[in-house]
Amino acid sequence: MTSEFAVEMRDVVKRFITPEGNDMAAVDHVTMKIKNGEFFSMLGSSGCGKTTSLRMIAGFEWPTEGEVYIEGVPMGHTPPFQRKVNTVFQSYALFQHMTVFQNIAFGLEMEGAQEDEIKKRVGRALEMVQLNGMERRRPKQLSGGQQQRVAVARALVKTPDVLLLDEPLGALDLKLRKEMQLELKALQQQLGITFIYVTHDQEEALTMSDRIAVMSKGKVQQMGTPVEVYERPANKFVADFIGESNFLEGKIKSLSKDEASVFVSSLNTELTGIPISQGLVKGEDVVVSIRPEKIRIAQKDALKQNMIQAKVTNMVYIGADTHVYVDAHGSKMKVLEQNHISRLDTSSFYKTGQDVWLMLMPENTLVLKKD
Repeated sequence: MTSEFAVEMRDVVKRFITPEGNDMAAVDHVTMKIKNGEFFSMLGSSGCGKTTSLRMIAGFEWPTEGEVYIEGVPMGHTPPFQRKVNTVFQSYALFQHMTVFQNIAFGLEMEGAQEDEIKKRVGRALEMVQLNGMERRRPKQLSGGQQQRVAVARALVKTPDVLLLDEPLGALDLKLRKEMQLELKALQQQLGITFIYVTHDQEEALTMSDRIAVMSKGKVQQMGTPVEVYERPANKFVADFIGESNFLEGKIKSLSKDEASVFVSSLNTELTGIPISQGLVKGEDVVVSIRPEKIRIAQKDALKQNMIQAKVTNMVYIGADTHVYVDAHGSKMKVLEQNHISRLDTSSFYKTGQDVWLMLMPENTLVLKKD
């Protein structure tokens, strides 16, 4: 019987000895359950443990503690060639002296597949990645995006249960990277196989993923859908790493299941918001987080609560949006306003030194643990 989960990491630890002789946990008690047919991303900055986790799933590294399961079978200490997974690397690792066809066929030839079978499967793989007619070209005769497609085709031709992708778009320019994000997502949906994707690019993860694991210092900080990790970050780290946030420090004055009142001493006011982090208690020092695009500049009496007086310190017009930077009693904040109306009149924009009122809707004001 096929497991519900394509890959599981159960309380996995991976330790390395540093050149200085210190013991370092690159992956620190990580548990993940990745469903069959899911596009799952591990997101984090360099050194967070995401690539080490991917390498343990691939079999290039073995766990120090815990276990890795593939389709419900323990595989933590199984060699890579005995796992039904394939990896696409950032460098592509294509053989420069071989044609596109030969690069894709290489793994099948090593397995001793028949010539007719190789032609059939390579042809199907080329069709998947839209490279029909380029079989005789060599990597240097291809664009960066085409080379990336060859690397994906080479991994897919062996029909893995799981495709692992280690920052495969990192070498591409911004425009091509965005195009390839959509192509990879469409390909994954077409094939229905599990993709596990490693990236440090938050927008990339939000664009492509069914679920995301946000990692830092070897631990999973939050796991959820793109909407969940953006709209309901589990802690300050996630709120700061995914997108942009304004942070205000305060102390909880009152608390219920759905609402928290926080006294922000720097503003000498109470803000009402949603308690997000688990285990919050009355009297606790917390952080209030609100996204720049969720703040409104409004009239003083627009709301009976969560109104903050501020002064404009700078304004940056970037076409689709205007970024308004303000000082609220010493707290620096950013407001993002979408330019809904086409206008040339400079007097219609905010001016440096202008006094404004900021409206923070309680449903957009998130109360998080300080750490």
